[in-house]
Amino acid sequence: MHSFRQHSLFCVAAATLAYSGGTLAQSSVTLFGIVDAAYAHGSGSTASRNQLTSGSNASSRVGFRGTEDLGGGLSASFWLEAQFNTDNGTGLATNTNNQTSGTGTAAAGTQGLNFNRRSTVSLAGPWGELRLGRDYTGHYRNRVDTDPFSVVGVGATQVNVGTLAGQTSTRASNAIGYFTPAELGGFFGQAQYYLGENPSGTPTERDGSGYSLRAGYKGGPLTVSGAYAETRMASGDIVSTNVGAIFDTGSARLMGAIFRDKTESPIAVTGKGYTLGAVVLAGPGEIKVAVSRYGSDAGAQPHSRKIALGYVHNLSKRTALYATYARVGNSGGATTALNGSTTAANDRSTGYDLGVRHSF
Repeated sequence: MHSFRQHSLFCVAAATLAYSGGTLAQSSVTLFGIVDAAYAHGSGSTASRNQLTSGSNASSRVGFRGTEDLGGGLSASFWLEAQFNTDNGTGLATNTNNQTSGTGTAAAGTQGLNFNRRSTVSLAGPWGELRLGRDYTGHYRNRVDTDPFSVVGVGATQVNVGTLAGQTSTRASNAIGYFTPAELGGFFGQAQYYLGENPSGTPTERDGSGYSLRAGYKGGPLTVSGAYAETRMASGDIVSTNVGAIFDTGSARLMGAIFRDKTESPIAVTGKGYTLGAVVLAGPGEIKVAVSRYGSDAGAQPHSRKIALGYVHNLSKRTALYATYARVGNSGGATTALNGSTTAANDRSTGYDLGVRHSF
């Protein structure tokens, strides 16, 4: 009897392992992340500041992603990604409804770990990908893709720093997105609709709802794309448009984009700007340079112009040291300052980052 029970348990275990092996062969789950910290200095005409910061070369994050092959060319996947501050271990807030009211009310840095960067589930096939959840907006892609500094750190494009695009300038919650398949002769596209989820019959029922569209072409070294987005607000809709281009020679990437944002709250204000930059391979590292400008037609027409220069030295495929210097000039009453410093209207500000980044 004892021998029979041992044999039965062995058969059950073997069958379980065989089943699990078949399942695992069709799916995968990956843990990934970036830990980035830097010493940051900012100088302004009013006050300067020194601090240890997080994510000056790449935003610190931790995430989980997985894919399951469903057969017949279909697959299902998920992506959960949370941002945090390396310097103090705190998490960052998310936004639940694409409105000011949807931002976490806890004190900054005490919201806990949220999957604020991305929280999606997808179904993909030969027809493209359907993606549901919190995700980047389509009109954000040209801003980050054409910035040599990926919109983080002291060198981040002024277009990202001063944008009037509102709560959905980077990401949107409650989004339904569609991405075209890869095999379209170089053409690609994205359509996204997001919900504010307010009750009907109220003055703010449309707030936080909107859509974002992006289309482009990638052929050889050249990539060009354009985007249009509209976010509805009772106080006035926000409309964003942009066009960007990247030319990749293999040893250098040249990039540029122009941006326009218009908001009708409380009066119509239009913001315009541009980014020009390059990333040049230099031995085990890369040199980054960028010039950007952004301003609006409000009042005295405040504008800020930034120049930035950086170097990233790759110690390995996963670890790098970096240094970035930037200077911003203001006009029309603008007071943009770098790395937590403060400066008077129409004055300049300078800053630098010295840091280390590790990916896993």
